[in-house]
Amino acid sequence: MPYNRAHHRFAIFTAGATFCLLIAGALVTSNDAGLSVPDWPTSFGSLYKIPHMIGGVRFEHTHRMIAEFVGVLTVVLAIWTWRVDKRRWIKALAVGALGTVVAQGVLGGLTVLFYLPPLISSAHAALAQTFFCIAVAIAVFTGRRWVEEVPEVELDSRRPSLITLTLLSILVLYVQLILGAMFRHHGMSWWPHVVNAPVAALVLTWTAVRALAVYARIEAVRRPAILLLGLLITQLCLGFVAFLTRVAWGRDAVQPELPMVISTVAHVAVGALLLATAVVLAIQVWRHVPVAFAERVPEGGRRVVAA
Repeated sequence: MPYNRAHHRFAIFTAGATFCLLIAGALVTSNDAGLSVPDWPTSFGSLYKIPHMIGGVRFEHTHRMIAEFVGVLTVVLAIWTWRVDKRRWIKALAVGALGTVVAQGVLGGLTVLFYLPPLISSAHAALAQTFFCIAVAIAVFTGRRWVEEVPEVELDSRRPSLITLTLLSILVLYVQLILGAMFRHHGMSWWPHVVNAPVAALVLTWTAVRALAVYARIEAVRRPAILLLGLLITQLCLGFVAFLTRVAWGRDAVQPELPMVISTVAHVAVGALLLATAVVLAIQVWRHVPVAFAERVPEGGRRVVAA
């Protein structure tokens, strides 16, 4: 299949717009603006009129407008993928992205209709980052290197395998994401999120160090592994600052203060990048570092083959 530059760039643009949507959603939560627009799917009774952008309305309604824009981009990306891409699995992924963004919109509406229930609000936050990872994956799969280059392959005979570590990294990040979302939406105390942070940091460090120590010569593996470490350090620092501004210093604040808003939004944004980078690393490891296993031959010997 030939590389389609326009399709790839549109996929990148969709992923970038989704990242902006995540930031907009974090601004809504951090400013306690979730019910500033009290109805859905309309805004103050209208489907098209822009309300007065004052107070929390400017955060909530801006979030909705960006969400609608991302929804349109996803529809276009899904149709474009079905028209120009011959790979069935990426067509299915594009349809999955479309289904995810629709579900995300419904969950966002339910958070308003049911007055911000913690479980639905947390599911809305988790699904948003899932959609972001899908958009990033589509951007990777439509890239020139993925389409045209022959992958450099090196078998992995270590246990646990690197692909296992990358999947474990994604799992602990999802747990951390859900715990953080439950805390921000007042459905859980802060301590489970804080206690799980060292576990996530340990697993991510193990994964990145293994990738860099053994497979650094494979650029597609080295680059996301380095980025993973850098984002992890940044996220730990932001998490500490967010804890100070939200829990230690801002617990008695009448309204969200600017340092808390900035640190929390940055923490959410870097967390999304961290999860997406872990997904990209898993994809590249799956492609370039397949698991090796021993296969017996009739003479009683063994030979190593890829899984």
